[in-house]
Amino acid sequence: MRTAPSSNTLSHFPSLKNRSVFVTGGGSGIGAAIVTAFAEQGARVAFIDVAKEASEALAENLAQAGHVRPWWRTCDVKDVTALQTAITEAAGALGDFSVLVNNVASDDRHSLESVTPAYYDERMAINERPALFAIQSVVPGMQRLGAGSIVNLGSTGWQGKGAGYPCYAIAKSSVNGLTRGLAKTLGQDRIRINTVSPGWVMTERQIKLWLDAEGEKEIQRNQCLPDKLLPHDIARMVLFLASDDGAMCTAQEFKVDAGWV
Repeated sequence: MRTAPSSNTLSHFPSLKNRSVFVTGGGSGIGAAIVTAFAEQGARVAFIDVAKEASEALAENLAQAGHVRPWWRTCDVKDVTALQTAITEAAGALGDFSVLVNNVASDDRHSLESVTPAYYDERMAINERPALFAIQSVVPGMQRLGAGSIVNLGSTGWQGKGAGYPCYAIAKSSVNGLTRGLAKTLGQDRIRINTVSPGWVMTERQIKLWLDAEGEKEIQRNQCLPDKLLPHDIARMVLFLASDDGAMCTAQEFKVDAGWV
């Protein structure tokens, strides 16, 4: 398995130093890589997650590495009031957010015939609804700052006609609509909004639950590049879009999928 390169060999974005960043679902997987990447840039990072132990371990590891300890709280994003309260409290501690990363998601497998209205609503409450209400919460602060960057995590799974998660596909396909539907309105305040759509990223969860011999063949068959995608690959694109280097990028989808789609 390919390993993540040292942060010393990768780009540094001076514009991110001391900026306040909020990440949903930041305790593990891609979210943890994003939190780590921002911390390494000298940003002030806040995140929420339902995984208490993993979140605390991440915060402690970053602090021990000499970075500013992230602000974090346990939060179930299905509870919109709790989500928005966490954002408000984090802004009170770190200042208005220059960057929001809507990362939280759950790609639990399910069949078409098994979906009930209650299950559908629960899937949307995790994979679709939190992004809009997080944006609603951070925009006033970005307006006060005079600019901001919002990065919504999409997916190439539905674009590649991936099977086994129709509700997830619906939710993730809506991310581009959210991005493009808000870009003009937010742009008047110099708030940029973009989608980053990962391919099949080798998080601990993906390796444990889904990667088997057939999956290995699928990667070889569909990716243009031979190496497996890692969480840090997604984080690097998020950093660029959050930084001043991406100052004129908005309303776009950026795929990081090794050429799958």
